[in-house]
Amino acid sequence: MTRPVPGACALLLAALALPTAGSRAAPAMRTVTDQSGTQLQVPVHPQRIADLWFAHNAIMVMLGGTDRIAVTADTEAREPWMFRVAPALRQALQLDGPVPTAETLLAAHVDLAVATKGSPAAAVARSVNLPAPAVGFQNAEGLIQCIDLTADLLNDDRARTAAQAYARYLKDVIARIEAKTKGLTDAERPRVLHIQSLHPLRVDGPGTMIDDWIRIAGGRDAATGLQGGMKDVSIEQVAAWNPDVVILGNQTEHVDPAADGGVWHSIKAVQTDHVFTNPHGVFTWDRYGSEYPLQLLWTAKTLHPDLFADVDMVAETRAFYQRFFGYALSATDAQRILNGQPPAGTRFAPMHHGAGPGGRAH
Repeated sequence: MTRPVPGACALLLAALALPTAGSRAAPAMRTVTDQSGTQLQVPVHPQRIADLWFAHNAIMVMLGGTDRIAVTADTEAREPWMFRVAPALRQALQLDGPVPTAETLLAAHVDLAVATKGSPAAAVARSVNLPAPAVGFQNAEGLIQCIDLTADLLNDDRARTAAQAYARYLKDVIARIEAKTKGLTDAERPRVLHIQSLHPLRVDGPGTMIDDWIRIAGGRDAATGLQGGMKDVSIEQVAAWNPDVVILGNQTEHVDPAADGGVWHSIKAVQTDHVFTNPHGVFTWDRYGSEYPLQLLWTAKTLHPDLFADVDMVAETRAFYQRFFGYALSATDAQRILNGQPPAGTRFAPMHHGAGPGGRAH
């Protein structure tokens, strides 16, 4: 009679079941420096990658690394546009959350894991001797560094060429925007509040990617006195900030002015109908995604419609998808993304992109 194998023994047996140096040559290794400044050994040509940060999967797709993702923290229910653009991602194991078990990584024969600094997922990978370079960013410069590191990890000409093209494009977009906004006074820069969730009421403030795109697009972050992302606040605090513009995270319900005792009625953004829902494509545009240049253009046009009257967001979105994802997006689908809608016939599943840079909720 076979007795159940205890967890620790099962893990050991799983490790022993993997091909050994005698049956498959150990991969050649090289040294890289990750975004935390840590040097570590990684495979020269990794073939089975566990991508354990939600936002990073879109970067892998953009750099042509979809076929190498063996385990993903994203799911088709949460990110239907990502799987529509990169159907090969369906071959990867889709995790229910950002932290896999050690057994899962071993069974998937992963040779490299990617996660944020301090993430529990990285600790799991290291527990079975998998290299787990840290990624993460809070601004445009950090995003470019992340993409360059990812191209270096993939270690092929296609990825490096795509990374270089993306960096040029992002810098060009920032220059386009700043050429029109550089003369604005503080009074001409709207005070913008980004709300990640209404119930509970959570907002994003300085020290985040959100603060970066508000500033570049010609606005001011209304969440003064706050630091970091997804911070719990009261409706009274929102009223005290009294933002000119409110931008809602894509999975946030619409503001009901009568809610919370009617306090919303006193807020300028509500009074002037300047409450907007953020677009959501391959990844949500406002939180760490590779569609960040589109977020900048959309925000600039939203805050300064007269200055950016020449920006056609449908055309910009379609061109970006063709150039960086190799996907021919229809005008109708581009508009759905701008409206924060999933592909026709699908829906976004309720989600919480819990792990931002540093492994915290962002």
